[in-house]
Amino acid sequence: MPRHIVCLTFDFDTMSGFIARGLTTPTSLSRGEFGARAAPRILALLQSRSIRSTWFTPGFTIETWPRECEAVVKAGHEIAHHSWSHVPPADQSREQEEADMVRANDAILRLTGRKARGYRSPSWDLSPNTIELLVKHGFVYDSSLMGADYWPYPARRGDVAELGQRYRFGEETPLIEMPISWSLDDFPHFEFLRTSQTVLPGLQPARAVMDNWLDEFRYMKKSVDWGVLTYTMHPYVIGRGYRMLALEDLVDALAREGAMFMTMEEAAREAQGRIRGA
Repeated sequence: MPRHIVCLTFDFDTMSGFIARGLTTPTSLSRGEFGARAAPRILALLQSRSIRSTWFTPGFTIETWPRECEAVVKAGHEIAHHSWSHVPPADQSREQEEADMVRANDAILRLTGRKARGYRSPSWDLSPNTIELLVKHGFVYDSSLMGADYWPYPARRGDVAELGQRYRFGEETPLIEMPISWSLDDFPHFEFLRTSQTVLPGLQPARAVMDNWLDEFRYMKKSVDWGVLTYTMHPYVIGRGYRMLALEDLVDALAREGAMFMTMEEAAREAQGRIRGA
């Protein structure tokens, strides 16, 4: 029987992503702060549809907004790993990355009673050490790579890319990769961001984006009998009123289309069984 899974995921960054980028003026920080204010709206929507989701939550957010994070846990959602301070691991040494990983996991342990099973890299930019460290620390899945769309696959370590040479694939690991896409992330579609180096225009019509996201699900149904589609959202982005209305319509349309909503861990466990049985 066909089975089409949807994972609604929320990167609960609050101010951490702005701080990590050096955007520490009051206005920049207030944009992240809005995420804590908007989170209850998202939780209310999910509760009204009996949907469990995954919140990739930095240790910074857990320690800065404890009541808001406790509300996510109380509502039955998965808390997954998203670093401590939203610094991309590609910008860290191996020692810095591991220390950050451990610190954030300790915060998740205090909040939920267990360490995270899943990981998502800040800015989706892994280092050469990330997969090895995730395996070492017992993670079940990663959600930072784009090597597929609807098919989870074993994450590899040790790939070699050299100019002028063929690509050399590394060894597969037990870590399940739950693929993502910038096209299914709310931030590049909606957020206006101006720095000294770049301008991200964003500010696209919410319903136009949600129509594209719905079509992505419809194509998954058309092309595969079993698959997982992951949407990535940020409370301070998707939580704006008119975007919430568009998200409500998307969720309802997905339900009518037969989507099975799961947490990332649930979907990764199912994928794990399929990969092992292949």
